[in-house]
Amino acid sequence: MRGHEPRSSSSCAACKLLKRRCIPNCIFAPYFKSDEPKKFAQVHKVFGASNVSKILIEVPEEQREETVNSLAYEAEVRLKDPVYGCIGAIAMLQRKMFELQHDLAIARARLARYAANSSAACSIMHSSAACSIMPFSEPPAYDGFLNSFSLTSSEMNQDGQMYDYSQAPYIIRHE
Repeated sequence: MRGHEPRSSSSCAACKLLKRRCIPNCIFAPYFKSDEPKKFAQVHKVFGASNVSKILIEVPEEQREETVNSLAYEAEVRLKDPVYGCIGAIAMLQRKMFELQHDLAIARARLARYAANSSAACSIMHSSAACSIMPFSEPPAYDGFLNSFSLTSSEMNQDGQMYDYSQAPYIIRHE
């Protein structure tokens, strides 16, 4: 029950900013400590003290701290990005996730194709029992290797198949 904790005689950050006397049962005091003036200033600027007070009164006491933390985060993001706020941050993360999933799918497809091509080449050159494919334990030490896994539209043909512009990341070992 954080709302009933004893506090020092100094005013909370909300009462200091609003330039009013902090009463013992101040709704803001447990959540906006006097050493966090920026937190309340941002929340007040975006939502207004009256609205925050109404929200805190309506929310059950055990959820108020989480509510204040959410309001503080939303206010901070809204001040950084006034147009999109939190939705802009979420959209950016989703877009990045889709790009990474796309890159991973391309890398897996290339890896499967290289394994199939290497296996076919190995069986043509020697009997399959004498030839084994060993994946690299580490990528080669040059910068172009990882960049070869990004796919541009020029690498796709009309059927959606990838053109092969790089070498297989496998070592063919003949025994």
